[in-house]
Amino acid sequence: MNLETSKNIGGIGAILMFIGVLPFFTYSGIISLIGLILVLVAAKGFADHYKESGIFNNAIYAIIIAIVGGIITASVAIIALVSFFGELGLDFTNAQDWSALSAIDWQTVGLDLVIRSLGSIILILVLVWVFAILAAFFVRKSLGLLSAKTGVSLFGTAGILMLVGAVIPVFGLLLIWVALLLLAIAFFSVRTTPTQSATPVATQAQV
Repeated sequence: MNLETSKNIGGIGAILMFIGVLPFFTYSGIISLIGLILVLVAAKGFADHYKESGIFNNAIYAIIIAIVGGIITASVAIIALVSFFGELGLDFTNAQDWSALSAIDWQTVGLDLVIRSLGSIILILVLVWVFAILAAFFVRKSLGLLSAKTGVSLFGTAGILMLVGAVIPVFGLLLIWVALLLLAIAFFSVRTTPTQSATPVATQAQV
């Protein structure tokens, strides 16, 4: 895959990720996933072209961390929910019967259960935050290498915004969204042909 193809695929992929987070699209999740795959394909193409494996490897590390983090966070959330409903006397045999919820005397629910439930929620949020920062760190490394190899500083700017966005709760999501737009612009800004240097004009020796 040549450099021109890599930049176009990367730019299109970043645009799909940018619009995929908007709530106006029915299949926004699928659009974002397709965009992510295209960006990874482009990262592989750039890594091969510049012979810098870190461009692709760091992006893969970020994906792996995000997947592992999602699995761990989901597992903790499921365990917390099962424990919570178990404390209320609900299990798999009657959990589908919503009338069981109305039979619960919420005034008798102990403060200890409420505190443990809040602790579980905080733990889940912390896990999401930590894994998001770790994934963004490797994305930053990948885009930093890409910026150094292509000479397009917007890659580095997008990487920094993603890392800062992962560190800052809630508001950071806006920074990550803006970073995706900058990433698309950065891909399309890559020069696929070397710039021609000016040929020095030979001066004639005066007699």
